[in-house]
Amino acid sequence: MRTEDVIEKFRAMGALLEGHFVLTSGLHSPNYLQCALVLQHPAEAERFGRAIAEDFKQDNIQLVASPAIGGIVIGHEVARQLGARFIWTERENGEMTLRRGFSVSPSERTVVVEDVVTTGGSTRDTVNALQAAGANVVAAASIIDRSAGVADVGVPRFALATLNVLSVDPSICELCKRDEAAIKPGSRKPLVTGQ
Repeated sequence: MRTEDVIEKFRAMGALLEGHFVLTSGLHSPNYLQCALVLQHPAEAERFGRAIAEDFKQDNIQLVASPAIGGIVIGHEVARQLGARFIWTERENGEMTLRRGFSVSPSERTVVVEDVVTTGGSTRDTVNALQAAGANVVAAASIIDRSAGVADVGVPRFALATLNVLSVDPSICELCKRDEAAIKPGSRKPLVTGQ
């Protein structure tokens, strides 16, 4: 699957948004990729999950894990395609943790799957939580990497589409300087700033 195919699917489904957005990382961007609008369709989740799983078919992956909430649908589909077990991590008191009775086996070969990577923070926190629990995290993957390949998550990383999308600190955001309202459409607390 090529980057162009992924982006065209997002455009066609109204999931490539333009405006002024506050990302989960706290950075601001004029573009937002709303994966939920694509992944709400099981056939699309299957298509993207199969494409990610292809990259790991020979790696004897036993476990797929995702950070909640954005990575859950695609992570589950990748696990299904690989015939692996699936779990997710959640933030508790600001730290990514295993909850709901989830555990890992010592040295369990694991891949962390996310929908979109910007700074890699949620993926990195998930990798760290799994490694602390004893998993052997061999790689991470996402549908989209909007960091142009520079996000460091502590393990090798793969993405179906790699983009260089402007993401800036709010202190230097041109849209903020023009008092344009910022929207936080992601999975954490909603936020609208400006007018």
